[in-house]
Amino acid sequence: MAPPIATAPEAQLDALFLPFASGELPSPGDGRTLFLRARDGASLRAFARADWLFEQSFRPFADELRRAGRAVGEAAEGERFATVLLLPPRQRDEARASFARAAGHVDPGAIVLAAVPNAEGAKSAEADFARLFGPVRSLSKHKCRVFWATAGTAIDTALLEEWSALDAPRRIPGGYLSRPGLFAWDHIDTASALLAVHLPTDLHGRVADLGAGYGYLAAQLVARCPAVASIDLYEAEARALDPARTNLAEAVAASGRAVDVDVHWHDVTAGLPRRYDAIVSNPPFHQGRADLPELGRAFIEAAADALLPRGRLWLVANRHLPYEATLASRFAQVRTVAMQDGFKVIEAVRA
Repeated sequence: MAPPIATAPEAQLDALFLPFASGELPSPGDGRTLFLRARDGASLRAFARADWLFEQSFRPFADELRRAGRAVGEAAEGERFATVLLLPPRQRDEARASFARAAGHVDPGAIVLAAVPNAEGAKSAEADFARLFGPVRSLSKHKCRVFWATAGTAIDTALLEEWSALDAPRRIPGGYLSRPGLFAWDHIDTASALLAVHLPTDLHGRVADLGAGYGYLAAQLVARCPAVASIDLYEAEARALDPARTNLAEAVAASGRAVDVDVHWHDVTAGLPRRYDAIVSNPPFHQGRADLPELGRAFIEAAADALLPRGRLWLVANRHLPYEATLASRFAQVRTVAMQDGFKVIEAVRA
C-alpha cells in the first residue's frame, strides 16, 4: 500500500526533517536550534528539544506552538545557534529576508535547512539559498524540497545586507506603508477598495476592522465616517502591526479629529474581547493555495458575537464564497449592497 499523502503544512514540515529522519544529517543535538516561521506537527515532535527557540509571527500558528509547550519568542540580535530551520514564505522578497535572518544567527559550521513546496517555488528558493550560503544538498518528499548547507565564513555580506533590508516597511501606490508578504502588500486590494467606496458615512461609535492587514480599511473608516470615535484593528500577522499603526496615525492626523486607535495581534477566530457598534472586514478565505471558506465563516461568527444590538457588519468577499447561510443564521437583516469585479459587498444588522 502506498503511504498516505500528507496535508500541505504537514508535507512541508515532514520534508524539512527528512535529512534527519533519513540519516543524511545527525539529529540536532549539540548546541541550540532556532526554528524560523515554525509550525507544530508530528515531524517536529519527533525531533524537538526543550532548548529550541521557535519564531512565528502568525498568531494561530504561534498559539498552536505554545499549546504544545514550545518556547515561542524572537532570537536576540547576535544570538547564535548550531542549527537553524526555516519554512520560507511564498513571497520572494520576504523569503530572501528570511534567509538573511537565518544567516544572521549562525556561526561557521552551523547547519541551515529550509523546505519549500514544489508548487510554491522550491527551485527558485533553493537557488536563492545557495547564493547566500554556498553549495547545498537537497532531498524531495511529498512534492516538497528540503535543501541545506553548512554555514561558512564566506557569506556575501553585501548580499546579506541587501536581503535583510527587503523586509523593511515601504510605501506603496496610494501612500500606505506596507511590507512584502502581507496580503495585497504592494497595492490596494480591489475587494477592500470596493468595500471602502460603499461604506456608509453614518457608521459611528466603536468600530473594529477584522483581518486589518496594513490598515487600509481602517484608514478609510477614519476618512469617510466622521462619527467613528474609536477603531480596533485585529490582525493575525505580527509583521503587519507596525505599518498599520503608522497608516492609522497618519489617517487620524489627516482627519483633524480625535480617534482612538488600538492595534491587536489577535486570532479573530478565537473571538473578540470587546463589543462594537460596527465591524468591517475583508476576511481571509485561504491558507497557502487551499481555499478555506470556513475561515470567513468564523470571522462572521466572531463579528456576530461582538456586535451590540442593531450593530452592523460590512463585509466584502469573493462572489462564489458561501457565506449567506451563516449570515442569515446570525443576523436579523442581510442585504447585498454591490456585486462588482467578482466580489460582493454585504451589510448585515444584528438583532
